[in-house]
Amino acid sequence: MPEFSSVLVIDDHPLFRRGVTQLLELSPVLRVVGEAASGEEGLQQAKKLDPELILLDLNMKGMNGIQTLQAMRDAGIEARIVILTVSDAAEDLVSAIRAGADGYLLKDTEPELMLQHLHDALLSKTVISEGLTGLLANALRNEAVHDNRQQADLTDRERVILGFLANGLSNKLIARELDIMESTVKVHIRNLLKKLKFRSRVEAAVWAVTNNEWRESSH
Repeated sequence: MPEFSSVLVIDDHPLFRRGVTQLLELSPVLRVVGEAASGEEGLQQAKKLDPELILLDLNMKGMNGIQTLQAMRDAGIEARIVILTVSDAAEDLVSAIRAGADGYLLKDTEPELMLQHLHDALLSKTVISEGLTGLLANALRNEAVHDNRQQADLTDRERVILGFLANGLSNKLIARELDIMESTVKVHIRNLLKKLKFRSRVEAAVWAVTNNEWRESSH
């Protein structure tokens, strides 16, 4: 990790933005480089500042958090994006993960735990507030039963990579483990997501763990 990691805070409540900024000042490795009061402004700031971590509110006027997240991913923004919200609704959680979020944290998370989660997010780990992981797992499990989703069509290499995803490894680390190019890892992940009918690596990872689909593939 560099000397410090740049953070962009997007939230339509000034008081909350100030509180988050003050919290992040307690971390020696996180530095707020920009703030935005709307999704539209946040998208422009993200393009301009190229932060490593973006903290994004879900319920905002104009472009909401999901729309902003989708616009950022469509624009090729590769920052780690963590949703900070008061919503513990399963549909919001699933929508955020599908749109490309790397984490989903509730605003009432204890400050020390929040900082730990954000540090983990920068290490390419998926961070989801305690209690919400089960909601996501149940939603994906029910969907998997409905779609009869299974690993049968995955290649051996894709199964191995799914196992690495379930263990929280980044593309760079997977490439190192398998001694292949990072671009090749991205192709494999894109293919396995298509086969499993998932839109994000986080969905695939959670599904693999909760359905024990990763155990045999990670050995």
